[in-house]
Amino acid sequence: MSLTEQRAGAVSAALAEDRLGVPSVVFFVISAAAPLTVVAGVVGTAYAVTGVTGVPLAFLVLGAILAVFAVGYVTMARHVVNAGAFYAYTAQGLGRPFGVATAWVALLAYNALQVGLYGVIASAVNPLLAEWFGVSLDWWVVALAAWAVTGALGLMRVDVNGRVLSVLLMAEIAVVVVFDIADLANPAASGYSMEGFAPSSLVVPGMGALVAVCVAAFSGFESSVVFSEETKDPRRTVPIATYVALAVISGLYAVSSWTVSVAVGPDKVVEASRSQGPGLIFGLAGQHMGSAVATLGSVLFVTSIVAALIAFHNTISRYIFALGRERVLPAVFGRTSPPTGAPVTGSVAQSVIGLAVIAVYAFAGLDPVVHLFFTIGSFGGFGVLLLLAGTSVAVLCYFAKNPGTENAWRTKVAPAVASVLLFVVLGLALSNFDVVLGVEPSSPLRWILPGVYLAAVALGVLWGLTLRASRPDVYANIGLGARAAIGGRR
Repeated sequence: MSLTEQRAGAVSAALAEDRLGVPSVVFFVISAAAPLTVVAGVVGTAYAVTGVTGVPLAFLVLGAILAVFAVGYVTMARHVVNAGAFYAYTAQGLGRPFGVATAWVALLAYNALQVGLYGVIASAVNPLLAEWFGVSLDWWVVALAAWAVTGALGLMRVDVNGRVLSVLLMAEIAVVVVFDIADLANPAASGYSMEGFAPSSLVVPGMGALVAVCVAAFSGFESSVVFSEETKDPRRTVPIATYVALAVISGLYAVSSWTVSVAVGPDKVVEASRSQGPGLIFGLAGQHMGSAVATLGSVLFVTSIVAALIAFHNTISRYIFALGRERVLPAVFGRTSPPTGAPVTGSVAQSVIGLAVIAVYAFAGLDPVVHLFFTIGSFGGFGVLLLLAGTSVAVLCYFAKNPGTENAWRTKVAPAVASVLLFVVLGLALSNFDVVLGVEPSSPLRWILPGVYLAAVALGVLWGLTLRASRPDVYANIGLGARAAIGGRR
């Protein structure tokens, strides 16, 4: 291959550099976490399903655990700059076969989280359409509209997506803060009870189920590293964006779940959540500030879901790109669009998956909220938790094999502590997965869905070993990122 051809291949297999600063990455990360969707949906679900009032403290505890995980995670980002993130870190920490296995788990988990959102958007849109125009659309029609917008933006420049998300996210956070202030200005008879932050409200029999429900609310915070190749200064941008995003979402979740209990009363918040569901916070807003404000919140609930769809779409397309660039997937997936730098084939592939899922659920007549959003979304959240735990171990192993100038807190202590804590959370989630899914303890679904990830790990390791035996050149490039496009070796 000539030098010109090598350079052309490198360009077509490279993401656009220097497009994203700290604010843009923060917008991607927090948009994936979908604050208003969490406050309206997950918070109410956590109270209703578990009957535990320690939801605010649970968010703070989980935020602290993830902050410890982030120490080693962002330190690794300074040494391994790769859009594959979990995949690349595991490949270099635990070995290439486990890296491929991690990639399969990541694709399953993030696709589940993304397509699951198509199941809930109609339930957010239709009440507005009924109020304004007196019409109601089939869920799949609304889902297809959201799918078209998401797919179109996925083919554009990453900074264009960042600007769209910035507008949606700022409005979303603003309305959550306004709702919180209104709740605090109108406390229930019990006043400003701090029961939700008391350890005694969390350390109860339902704690495992509560942790399992709440941990899914943080899905997406780790995606800052996925955009590292497109940031202006990865060594600075990724750590700052990760910590800022984690502080914002954990703080916002904790405060918002507490203010709901203040407005309703800690003794009544569980029952109110069970009876009103996601409509609880909008009902309180209407009661305190009028129907116009409640309607505005409902509109931003819709845009919150769209923002999360866009953020997850961009994350998934970059994972697919990273695998294609290193030939773990067919090479066609490792190409970008010269005008935009977007991973066009990966983006189209993700859009095809979304379309197929919408079509299958529509033709089968399945309940989109229960069977798509709740069940598939919970499956995706469990997968992300599995990725976090495995990656924490990989970071520890990587720095054990590659000691350098980083201090022991970043390379040994924090990753070790995070590994233990995350596996404890993983065990709690698995033991209470029936509650997370909303099924009977005897339901085989509680074991079948986690078992899918075990099968993905086994197939991933097998594919990695197959590449080692049959395509050693490809195997040698696993986890190398941009260097793989020009025949780099580790």
